[in-house]
Amino acid sequence: MSITLSELARRVGGDVVGDGSVVLERAAAIGEAREGDLTFLSNPRYEKYLATTAASAVVVDREHATPLPGRALLVAEDAYACFARAIEVLRPGEAMPDPGTDESAVVSDEASLGRGVAIGPNAVVMDGATIGDGVVVDAGAYVGRGVSIGRESIVHANVVLKARCSLGERVVVHSGTVIGTDGFGFALGEAGRDHQKVPQVGTVIVEDDVEIGSNVCIDRATLGETRIGRGTKIDNLVQIGHNVVVGEGAVIVAQVGISGSTRVGSRAVLAGQAGIVGHITIGDDAVVGAQSGVTRSIEPGAVVSGYPARDHRTSMRLLAGLQRLPELFRRVRALERRIGETEEE
Repeated sequence: MSITLSELARRVGGDVVGDGSVVLERAAAIGEAREGDLTFLSNPRYEKYLATTAASAVVVDREHATPLPGRALLVAEDAYACFARAIEVLRPGEAMPDPGTDESAVVSDEASLGRGVAIGPNAVVMDGATIGDGVVVDAGAYVGRGVSIGRESIVHANVVLKARCSLGERVVVHSGTVIGTDGFGFALGEAGRDHQKVPQVGTVIVEDDVEIGSNVCIDRATLGETRIGRGTKIDNLVQIGHNVVVGEGAVIVAQVGISGSTRVGSRAVLAGQAGIVGHITIGDDAVVGAQSGVTRSIEPGAVVSGYPARDHRTSMRLLAGLQRLPELFRRVRALERRIGETEEE
């Protein structure tokens, strides 16, 4: 769509520096933008592009509010968040099905649908499901028996919500995700044979404003509930085991694996490919670095990395030492030779 910078600023917040009548049509990265584009600067490493970008306007923070010749600025307290709001205006998201039930969908007579619900082609809604106002259940999605979905949530194509699971309001679940699979629980038999499955009879509760990426697996609890706290954001290809509890506003990045009965604190960050053993606690506001192996509980606010995960500064010192090992080995061998020669003499 086309919109003036002044009108965009009114809708997304921020102050205009320069020509507010400039017309914007697209959003683009700062190094690729051209005339008619809005771009942004939030990372200092891209400051060099400010002088060369062809964008018609740039979203910046207060630190970079200096006028630029021939280029308008939209100055915001948080440039990245402001740009995100601007993208929603300039490039609306993918079209969702219109309210109503597609003729190819299968919806149980015992399901309850709110006002303005959209059920896409070949979707299935089972007995006892409750779907709130304005919910979208896109093509091929499966909503199991007794599932509850809060208002204005979006269940994208080919999502599976198993029986008795619950989604809060404004939850977004992307394609390929399965919520409510049996937790991985077995009583191991002798000599690795005849493993006895432990029935998984709990549920999964996803609170309001959670977004879950594609191909995520969240296991139902053995007993009780697996819970994802309000506002948490989960990236693609994450595994969350049975009886895990994730606090509010946590961020869980791609390919993280969380073993059963772990507690992840509010606003904790688990970076890509981190592995978390079961029955431990990750404290509020803790940060776990990428590819870390967490084998014990982490204190609130701690920043850890490495395998096994330890204080990030300690891990960096150990890594720096590891880089010096070849040199140290050469020096030790040289010393051994000199000692050997001295002993012979």
